[in-house]
Amino acid sequence: MADHSGSAHLQTLFESALQAYEKKTGVTLTQHPLAQQLQDCQSTQEVITLLQGQLQAFDESRRDKVSKTIKTTLSILTPLSAAVSLADAFGLVRPESPDGVVSLL
Repeated sequence: MADHSGSAHLQTLFESALQAYEKKTGVTLTQHPLAQQLQDCQSTQEVITLLQGQLQAFDESRRDKVSKTIKTTLSILTPLSAAVSLADAFGLVRPESPDGVVSLL
């Protein structure tokens, strides 16, 4: 069975960060137009394209640095996201019972 304590801890940290952001800025991050656009993205490339459009406000040297950081971060997060989804899916299967039957939770 999959260990969900790590993902529960990350979820708690993420929710805490969202609350801290909202308290500091007065903006609910999940309702921010950019966050909503990011949710609509279907691929890593769509996320990169959207964020590169946001980078136009930066000067060229900072834009290149931020763009490279975004690409690196996404190249790490995308496989991790898939791995978490797989771990959750495999966590739905119990080991065989004594009678040899595999059951779903």
